[in-house]
Parts: sequence; structure tokens; C-alpha cells
Amino acid sequence: MTSQSDPSSAWGAGFSNRKLILAGLAVALVLCAGCQKSHDANTVATVNGKPILRSDVETLFQNNLGDSHQTPSKIQAEIMRLNIVRQLIDEEIVMQRAAKQNLVATDEEVSDRLNEIKAPFTQEEFQKRLDSQHMTLDDLKREIRRNRTEEKLFNKEITSRINITDADIAAYYNEHKADFNLMEPNYHLAQIIVTAAPMPPQQVGNLQNSKAMNEAEAKRKIDVLHNKLESGDDFAALAMNYSENPNTAGNGGDMGFVSESQLKSDAEVYAAISKLKPGQITDILPIYANPGSKQAVGYAVYKLIDREVAGQRQLNDPRVQQAIRQQLRDSREQLLKNAFLEMLRNQARVENYYAEEVFRNGAQ
Repeated sequence: MTSQSDPSSAWGAGFSNRKLILAGLAVALVLCAGCQKSHDANTVATVNGKPILRSDVETLFQNNLGDSHQTPSKIQAEIMRLNIVRQLIDEEIVMQRAAKQNLVATDEEVSDRLNEIKAPFTQEEFQKRLDSQHMTLDDLKREIRRNRTEEKLFNKEITSRINITDADIAAYYNEHKADFNLMEPNYHLAQIIVTAAPMPPQQVGNLQNSKAMNEAEAKRKIDVLHNKLESGDDFAALAMNYSENPNTAGNGGDMGFVSESQLKSDAEVYAAISKLKPGQITDILPIYANPGSKQAVGYAVYKLIDREVAGQRQLNDPRVQQAIRQQLRDSREQLLKNAFLEMLRNQARVENYYAEEVFRNGAQ
């Protein structure tokens, strides 16, 4: 007689086996949870196996703090470091992609750019500038190499893909026609500013770290600069090297377009500029601390680059076309760059140990 198995017994045996399997999995999970991927204490992350070093994060952290006397809270400091780690990860991802395409900046390219940076300074001035930014010469070379490498990669992968057609420009103009209707005249200006207010030279923003420290020095400096301008020296070059407005010195003193109503808020400045033809400069004008004050705190020379009358700008105006072309190029470049970086992140093998450390310690 053939025996038949008891279904309840078979079910019970299967249940027991499943319990053994689950128990084994639980043990394995517990054991794995106690395991950490081994990495050097100075390694905060890896990108495809290449380490991001804690010492580099701390250097950038201290540079970001600068000479500030305010100490961030523990949480603020951790957030800053997390952002720095993410920045270094992204930079390493880009550098590795560039290396695969043989686009890493050469020693010659780095040397050429370094010489351009050093050109306006004596060796002593250049070293002081490095010290003020808490950088060594090797740090600067690495930064130059990274910037030039990124530029070469983005030019190949992004800029070369962007094509702005005449139809694109016309479509943008038709959609934003009101933006090109000036309600009042606009003046495209550049400035050279000198003030008597004491300020650390490295904060003035010009290439020479040039700063007048009192009234006599300010008057003497602006006189010399104005004489150079009248002798034919380039306005933008003088502004970059000597102007004491950090917001415009780096752009050759370029202030962009200023509306007539803004200019009229200072009657003396408006009177001087309104008499100029494009390309001409004003006499030396005093800068006052506030309207109605008679005490000058500095001096300025302005250059009129262009004047635009009120009214509708037409599509056939070359300046309108150039402005639209640049706007479209910048927006498309930013879009493609963001998408490109996300693609590179997806393709990279990243381990962010610092994020894990912050998350683990934050729960305590």
C-alpha cells in the first residue's frame, strides 16, 4: 500500500526551513551592519576608487571662513563641509571624464596662464596675494589646471553643441519685445574710483592691490590716473589695475547701463556725463558720503561708452541681436551643463564616507 504524506507535516517542514533561511539572513544583515567599508581616516569620499582627502576639505573650509571673526555653529560647519565634499566629488568626476578624452590641461597651458596672472605684480606682491588667499604656488597651479581642463571639456561636450539661429533670435525678440522698449535714455558707463577710506589692499579688487590710505594719497592718485587717461592710456586697463571699487574694477570699470533717472540723483555727475560723446571721459568728480554733504570721501572719473535714447529697439539693431544671442547661449549652456554633470554623476561610482559619518553622528 502506497503511503501518502500528511500535508500539514510538509507545510510545517517548509515553514521551519523558511524560518532557518530568514534567521540566517537576519544574522548576515546584522553582521554587515556592523561592517564599514575600510578607508583611510583622511579619506572622506572616493570617486571610482580615487580618494577625496579630509585635509583638502579642511583647507577649503578655512579658506571659505577667510578672516571672519564669526565661528559657525557645529551644524553650520558640518553643512559647509558637506557642500565642500560634494564640490570636490563633482570636480573629480569632471577631471576623470576629461582625462579619458585626453583633455587635461598641459603643463605649458598651466604655465602660460600662471604667467598671465603674475604679470601685473612684482614677485613680492604676487606672494602677498597668494598668502592673503591662504594658497601656495602649487595650490594655484592645481586650480589653474582644473579650471582650464573644465573649460576644454565643456567646450567640447557643451559649447560645441549650441547653435543659435536667426530664427531663434527672432522668436525670442517677438516674445520679449517689451523688454527692448526703453522708457528713458540709458547710459553705458565705466568708472575709475579712488577713495580715502582705509581698507586692506587685498580687498580693493584691483590687480595692483593699489589703495589710497588718506585724502592726500587719494587726490594724488586720481590726478595721476586722469593725466594718463588724457594722454591716451586705456581706460579699462587702468581701472583693472588701480580702481578701488571691487564691484567694477575686475570688469575694467564697466558699470553696465545706467538709466537717466538714476544719473540725475547726482546732479553734478549727470551734468558732467550728459555733455560727453561716446568714448569721452569726465573731469575728476568728487564722491560724497551722502546727498548734501560737502565733505568728499573720494574721487571718480567716468567714461561714456554708449548712450541709448528712449524708444523701441528693433530686431535689426546689432546690439539687440547680440544681447539675445548671448542670453540664449548662456541659458542653453547652463541647461546642458546641469544635464551633463548629472549624467557624469550617474556613471560614476561614488562613496561619500563623510555624509555617512555626519548622518551617523547626527542621530546620537
